Amino acid sequence: MTTFNEREDAFEKQFALDEELRFKATARRNKLLGLWAAERLGKSGADAEAYAKSIVLADFHEPGDADVLRQVHQDLGAAGQSIDEASLKVKLSQMMARAVEEIKAGQ
Repeated sequence: MTTFNEREDAFEKQFALDEELRFKATARRNKLLGLWAAERLGKSGADAEAYAKSIVLADFHEPGDADVLRQVHQDLGAAGQSIDEASLKVKLSQMMARAVEEIKAGQ
């Protein structure tokens, strides 16, 4: 195998690893956002976990974060817990930072 082929294989493996970590971080971020929203909705225990799981699954409806943000925004609004979209995006960003930290820490 040539050096070029070895480098190509290394880049492909790194790309696959990066994509896997990005997927895990996004799923964890969505779960954390779901748990945060569940707390605001007065849910706890198994109900909070089930709600968080529904938020993780909501991310598979369309590409990007709009589906997750829309679901949480609608659920909070329906419960009288209004939050503006900008604040919700900030919370999503905070949860991503936390998710990345947790993954790096091996949690």
